[in-house]
Amino acid sequence: MKSEIKKIAVLTSGGDAPGMNAAIRAVVRSCAYHNLECVGVYRGYEGLIEGDFKTLNARSVKNLINRGGTFLKSARSKGFMTKEGRKKAYEHLKKNSIDALVVIGGDGTFTGAIVFNEEHNFPIVGLPGTIDNDINGTDNTIGYDTALNTVVEAIDKIRDTANSHNRLFLVEVMGRDAGDIALNAGIGAGAEEILIPEQDMGRERLVASLKRSKASGKSSSIVVVAEGDQIGKNIFGLAEYIRENLEEYECKVTVLGHIQRGGSPSCYDRVLASRLGVGAVDALLNGERDVMIGLVHNKVVIVDFKESLKGENKIDKDLIRVADIISV
Repeated sequence: MKSEIKKIAVLTSGGDAPGMNAAIRAVVRSCAYHNLECVGVYRGYEGLIEGDFKTLNARSVKNLINRGGTFLKSARSKGFMTKEGRKKAYEHLKKNSIDALVVIGGDGTFTGAIVFNEEHNFPIVGLPGTIDNDINGTDNTIGYDTALNTVVEAIDKIRDTANSHNRLFLVEVMGRDAGDIALNAGIGAGAEEILIPEQDMGRERLVASLKRSKASGKSSSIVVVAEGDQIGKNIFGLAEYIRENLEEYECKVTVLGHIQRGGSPSCYDRVLASRLGVGAVDALLNGERDVMIGLVHNKVVIVDFKESLKGENKIDKDLIRVADIISV
């Protein structure tokens, strides 16, 4: 071991994701395995500023692996966006003799960690916890698989109504900047069309495609729309455009919203979170800092924070082709 780290803090920040509790559990129990102290920080970076800490041990995290959300709570912190706020956070860490920090969250969480490290040279390791799957350097983020399954289950139920009434349903899913949920759930649920921010389909082309579907004998259709898609002002405006140009269908809108964040994590997310949590503690003990722990080709990897945030989301073009072929 290269480090003299004896005490590690862990927090969750940004939007909650299924599997965050499993990740916290893995960090805490990995600390116990290595005879390290572990401290939970409540309410993310806001709790770091206020010193809202609680000592955790292996028994503190029992019965957590199957729970959605995050028992440490999460919050957006305007205070941590200021130099004064970050200084208070650093002072609380030093006052409590904390040697390193594990943060679980998405791009906003990692951006805050980068700035904090630059100002205070404090060891931080991140775990990618976001349902959007929009972090580079890892094949999947914690919570993404569960969100996918939630969306597919919901669309399956919506399709029953669509088929019963010969309706067209527009189903909006999360993904402000990334279409991973929409694309994969759309394929998995058999959607006729999938609209994602990485690909501008255009309203006219969408209507033309739906007309072809109707002419081919389809009596109902499901269109999955990522919330960040720019095809219209919003999904309700898109629905109105379709109603004006496609009288063959009765058009309805369903916004799945925050049900995608909740629920018990899938087995995949529980295992992923456990592997990454153990990997975070291992990395800190080996002298790593300012990095994210990810999973690539089923191998745990270490990625520089800045690399994890670099570039736009890269959508799988093969999946787009698959979606086009099987929606005929």
